[in-house]
Amino acid sequence: MTIIKNLRLGLIHVAVAVSLVPITGVLNRIMIHELGLLASLVALLIVLPHLLAPMQPFIGQYSDQHPILGYRRTPYIAVGLLLCIGGAVLTPFAALAMGSSFWPGLAFAVAAFLLWGLGYNLAVVSYLSLASDLSSEQQRSRTIAVMWFMMIASVIVTAISTGRALDQYSPERLVQVFMACGAVALVLGAIGLVGLEPRVDDRRRTTDDRQDDGRRTTDDRQGVGPSSVVGRPSSPDRTSARAAIAAVMSNPVARAFFVYLTLLLAAILGQDVLLEPFGAEAFGMSVRETTQLTATWGAATLIALLLQGLLLSRFLSKRAGATLGASVAALGFGLIALSGILNAQALFVPGIAVLGFGTGIATTTNLALMLDMTTPQSVGLFIGAWGVADAAARGLGNLLAGVVRDLAGLLLGNPVAGYITVFLLEGLMLCVALVLLRRIDVAAFQGERPSLTQLIAVAGDA
Repeated sequence: MTIIKNLRLGLIHVAVAVSLVPITGVLNRIMIHELGLLASLVALLIVLPHLLAPMQPFIGQYSDQHPILGYRRTPYIAVGLLLCIGGAVLTPFAALAMGSSFWPGLAFAVAAFLLWGLGYNLAVVSYLSLASDLSSEQQRSRTIAVMWFMMIASVIVTAISTGRALDQYSPERLVQVFMACGAVALVLGAIGLVGLEPRVDDRRRTTDDRQDDGRRTTDDRQGVGPSSVVGRPSSPDRTSARAAIAAVMSNPVARAFFVYLTLLLAAILGQDVLLEPFGAEAFGMSVRETTQLTATWGAATLIALLLQGLLLSRFLSKRAGATLGASVAALGFGLIALSGILNAQALFVPGIAVLGFGTGIATTTNLALMLDMTTPQSVGLFIGAWGVADAAARGLGNLLAGVVRDLAGLLLGNPVAGYITVFLLEGLMLCVALVLLRRIDVAAFQGERPSLTQLIAVAGDA
């Protein structure tokens, strides 16, 4: 696949990211700090896309079998982008409505966030399927790597841009920023999508389907799996979330690793909804300043990814790298909590950078460990399980963080103390995860160290 097609696929990935950054980097702070909404309620709204993640295998299967006007992916990506962008643009209206009239605003917010989540899942599984269709097995890692790099770079740029635009915050300005992000996402998505997927003629497709059915019948009788048909884009076999989890749970080592991984991710990702409102509550940071925190975290994660792939992997085993990543992330949580205890803003931003750095190392090394427990025939299955672990961890981590923040703040009579409690708890969860990692059979993780491109590709695919 040409570099132009890689870049165009990346633009679709970027379009989704641009529509989401204002929600997790700006709106969470506005809802919790400016509007005074419960952190647990905000967390529940923001994790809705992850609660809908199990629908992705069914969306993928449906698009495999039901092309529209000769296109297997393009219509589904287009609808997904429109729903995702439309839902994201509606979220600030819903948040402001909750501030003025809670119950009608809450109903509006649930609808908007569900729309966002539905579009997100529809778009993501469809454009990853298109990436698989358009690239060979040898090209796939590079394709996903390009998409992932473009996505994280767009997160950084979007966070900086929205922060500057909201230097003087007002509800009207907030709505304008979301509308602008939606427009940019729509243009980038259209540039990337239009004309990217080759159209399959309906009559040819019908003939090919019949040929494929005949070949599958013959191959099945001969004990051979289904063969690909010329003119039909190949796509990997899809497995439901339930089947992926069942396969993992049947393997004792994989089962232990899955539990460890879910705990690790819940700790690392659970802070998503709280960092910006904590900066506002503890240090009086402006909307612009707290929005920059996303850029700081993303840049540190990207640097760690490059450093791990180019340097650290040469000297550290995968288990040692995973231990280092979790330890650094725990240190980051410790610095963030300490900044609140001492009321020292000078520790806060460095703590976020340390957390992002540890996250980058932990993510790549743990994905590499997961790959070592697979065979070439089961990679997709275990990557599916990783996706389930990631979605479950994000949902549980964010909900746990929101609930603990609200309860601890109420019991201690100090909202800042509620945030500090969450960060300390997440650091403790990482320590428990490290204990679990020590009990997992190291021999199961033997194998060649994956390349930088492979690590980035698996991270992006997950």
